[in-house]
Amino acid sequence: NQHPYCWKISLVAIPPLNTRGRQSVCQCQSLICSDAFGIFLHRHCPAVSERFSPTPWCWGGRLQTLVCALLKTRPHVTYRNELIRTVDGGQISLDWVDNQNSRPYPTSSTRPTVLILPGLTGNSQQSYVLHAVRQATRHGYRCVVFNNRGVGGEELLTPVTYCAANTSDLERVVQHVKGLYPQAPVLGAGVSLGGMILLNYLARKRTESGMVAGITISVAWDALKSSNSMEEPLNWLLFNKHLTSGLCRTVTRHRKILEKVVDIDYVLKAQTIREFDERFTSLLFGYKTCIDYYDDASPGKKLPNTVVPILCLNAADDPFSPQNAFPVSIVQTLPNVALLLTAHGGHIAFLEGLFPRGESYMERLFGQFVRAVFEHPSDIKEACSAHEG
Repeated sequence: NQHPYCWKISLVAIPPLNTRGRQSVCQCQSLICSDAFGIFLHRHCPAVSERFSPTPWCWGGRLQTLVCALLKTRPHVTYRNELIRTVDGGQISLDWVDNQNSRPYPTSSTRPTVLILPGLTGNSQQSYVLHAVRQATRHGYRCVVFNNRGVGGEELLTPVTYCAANTSDLERVVQHVKGLYPQAPVLGAGVSLGGMILLNYLARKRTESGMVAGITISVAWDALKSSNSMEEPLNWLLFNKHLTSGLCRTVTRHRKILEKVVDIDYVLKAQTIREFDERFTSLLFGYKTCIDYYDDASPGKKLPNTVVPILCLNAADDPFSPQNAFPVSIVQTLPNVALLLTAHGGHIAFLEGLFPRGESYMERLFGQFVRAVFEHPSDIKEACSAHEG
């Protein structure tokens, strides 16, 4: 049942391209990785061996995504907020859960830290972030949520926000966290856009990332293909329009300082994320065109530059991240990256059971991988060491 690069959890692996150049809908679950990394994951992260079965009445990716947003519980988490300054005079809002009562790691200086990066308009209050924090703290780890500029409740001090390609703020955050706890290992966990930022950072920093591993959930591997998918009529109506409105609300909130560098009224007329990026993001970060920005933001082609172990979870029916963009052929050549693909699950959803309000497959996989990394550091380093140097 084992292929050198694809651990087949069901009968058939990812199907080939059809005659139109698009992948057929994945009808199975596949773990694509090197043999050594696969053995480590099957041993210490048993969720990769499970076949994810979505909620029976919530089968499609769009429905999974919507139901998750509407019904998912929001565990109570008490944060300690910290504002740190950036080189350009801006500020970043960090939300900490120190977990001072951790029994496995009573010493703060060596307590492992999970650094969480939320999605496009998300912050530390998103349900998926709260569940991730609960999973990590349950095992004794410390958590810190990196809120992108302008979305964590703080004011913008400079006319700079964030984008998927820019990793300078994440670098500043990692330096700050490692400065406070130099002996504590750090694992990066990125969701959707947060995963894109994390992967771009890991590719850019390589052995100097300050992280021991990374995990991503529902990453958009190709920003242009993602944009095309999100502009399909139903996806625009259900998701794109809402997210664009959220982006515009953030711009409106910080209008006074942002109007120094962009035409705010023109930006606020955007009807899609692509139009917003054309009128705001690409201009703010110095790209000639939005296509240039999307090309630079797409993390798939940069995976060969990463060196730390990375686990990536994606669903084939994710309306935000079409499966024809999944970097299967690239991952097949890498010893340190594992791509876990499910047939269903939607975007940041992966709901299971009849009443999918609490923790489900996504949280279970996250908790197991984080624990595997922190509790078996030598094993995972050995499994993925062939790429170092």
